Formats: sequence, C-alpha cells, structure tokens
Amino acid sequence: MARLGDICIQITDGSHNPPMGVEQSNYLMLSSKNIDDDYITLNDPRYLSQEDFEAENRRTNIKPNDLLITIVGTIGRVAIVPNSLTEFCVQRSVAVLKPKPEIVYNRFLMHYLQSMRPYLEQESRGVAQKGIYLKQLSNLSIILPPLDEQRKIAAVLDKVSDLIAKRRQQLDKLDEIVKSRFIEMFGNPKSNPNSYPISQLSEHIKFLTSGSRGWAQYCVDNGSEWFITIKNVKDCRISIDNMQPINAPDNAEAKRTKVQEGDLLISITADLGRTGVVTKEIADHGAYINQHLTCIRLNKEILNPMYVAFFMESPAGKEQFESKNQSAVKAGLNFNSINSLRLLVPPLELQNQFAAFVAQTDKSKLAIQKSLEKLEILKKSLMQKYFG
Repeated sequence: MARLGDICIQITDGSHNPPMGVEQSNYLMLSSKNIDDDYITLNDPRYLSQEDFEAENRRTNIKPNDLLITIVGTIGRVAIVPNSLTEFCVQRSVAVLKPKPEIVYNRFLMHYLQSMRPYLEQESRGVAQKGIYLKQLSNLSIILPPLDEQRKIAAVLDKVSDLIAKRRQQLDKLDEIVKSRFIEMFGNPKSNPNSYPISQLSEHIKFLTSGSRGWAQYCVDNGSEWFITIKNVKDCRISIDNMQPINAPDNAEAKRTKVQEGDLLISITADLGRTGVVTKEIADHGAYINQHLTCIRLNKEILNPMYVAFFMESPAGKEQFESKNQSAVKAGLNFNSINSLRLLVPPLELQNQFAAFVAQTDKSKLAIQKSLEKLEILKKSLMQKYFG
C-alpha cells in the first residue's frame, strides 16, 4: 500500500486564474471537458499567446506519459498525455500527476484511479461545484503489486478499454452519417439550395404545451409511468436511461402533459433547443414532461417530427434558439418564441424517407450499445477483481 503522493514526482493542478486567451495560436489551455477516460480531446480549447503559455506552463510543465485527472465538476476521468500532444496547459479543474516510472506503471495507475471514481465523487467537497483537493488526492491509498504484474493487469484492461473505445467510435460515426444524410437529402438548411418553402412552426402545430412543475411528490421508485426531464432529451432522441418513475395524478394537468407517440419535445430552459421525438415504447409505457420541456403535436400530413427535430438541432435551428432566448441571466423560451420558429418544408415523402433512415440507423446503434454495455460491465468486474 502506498500514498499516491509518494509514488508521484509531482501532483499539481492547473491555472486558478487563466488568462483571457487569443483568437488563434499553437498554444492551448484545456479544461476538464477535454479529459475523458484514456482520451484527450482538443474541442473548443482556449488559445494562449506564447508569453501566457510559458507563464502558465511553469506550474504544471506537462509532458508525455503524465496523467491528467479531472478534479472539479465531473470528477475522476483519467487520461495519459500521448507523445503526439505537446504545447498545452490546463485549468484548475484538471490535476497533473507525474508518476515515478521505477515504482508505478502509468497505465496501471490510470486504470486504478478510474476505478476510484465513485469514492472520489463521494469525497468531493463544495456547494456550487464540487471538487477534490490536491491534499486529498495525494493521500489516496494505492495497492502496488510488482511492476511486471502492474503491466499485465494494465494490458488486460487496455484490451477491454480499446474495445469500448471502438464501440463508442462506431456510435459517433453513425451519428455523423445521419447528419450527413440530412444535408445530402435537404441541402444546407441555412442556404436552402433546393428553394423549399419556408414557414413558421405555428402554421403546423395542432397542440402545444409545457410540462408540470412541483411533481416531486409523485416521483417514486416503483412508479408505473415515466417523468421526462431535460436530461432525457438530446440529439433528437429521448433516452429511457435514468428515466424518473412516477405515479401521476388523475387530473387535468396530467392529461395535458402526457405525451403521445410522435410528439416533438424541445427544451425551453437552460440548454435551449435540445429535441427528441416520443417513440411508441415511451407513449405505451405512459410518460409526462416537466416544466423545462415543451410538447409539440404537429400536423403529420405536412411535417415529420423527426425531420423537424433534426432541423431544429442544425445550425439553422440553433441560431434561432439563441436569438430568441428571453433572458440574459437564465436561458428561456416562451410559447411565442416556439411558435415563431421558422423552418424549411420539403416534400413529406422526402421527410419520411429521412425518418426511415434514422430509424434503421438507430437499430444499428442499439446493437452496438448493447455490446458496449456488456464491455463496460466486464471492465467494471475486472477492476473490482484487480483493485477491490
């Protein structure tokens, strides 16, 4: 058993007062959003001047084979800095660990820390945003087998992790294919190269409502129906993962907020413009929406809800949500904003063809998702075996 601080040359966090940044440069500042398990993304970094980078980099001096772990917000994601990634520093939401290679194999330590995520989340502190202090990190107890055994354990977990990464890449690829298919069939919705008619959404709405607030009393673990919240609505779909069970009341409000197959849901607070279409499975189970969502029942003789969902999540749709935001403090949309949304109206047959393509793609995604879940269960069991 060893303290994490004793098997690392250095443990530090990133900048507590990051500089403003510049429009473009070769010097990057990353945050916790860029760190995933065994993977570092460069999406939406902060670009720094060379002078600011050199000043910030003195604190962490990040090198290949260092470990990065998220310690603020989403806690416990761990990745290793690859040889290909240089000239970057991090904000304080990320800690930098420099393991002693003569004592600990960095990939073994990465997997070990990943297995400790539930513990780290439990031990996190803070009100507005929880975090782990560097002292807490340094005091973590690590069981260290001999280096040869560390390498063997890491090799097994690496194989499973590689398969998990491939499944996730397959899911991402299918999402990209659907987006490409949308452009292929309808053209760029902002430039409208096919000169499709443009109309307000209100012209095609048969029913419009927002969800219920104050229903906490009806949310129970053994509820017979579902309560759909904003976290379930994303990327034109409605996820039933982590759906809140509910025993809804028998009253007018419940009748008003109960969804039907083909209803279009749009988030109207916080993360505006997330969309999802109610499936037969959800409608048959029985489901209601909360106050952060609006339910739109469209004239399906003119608009296919799945087409509308993808249009609204395209740049042409997102720009409208941003421009119609009703508050500079807290994002929100009212019914007038929803009704006034504008969209292209291609021939219904073409919309239906696109919706059928999405449905077929979702079947492929479901098979991949099931395989991914099995692999994640396998990795979890192996971590339990190796790390306790």
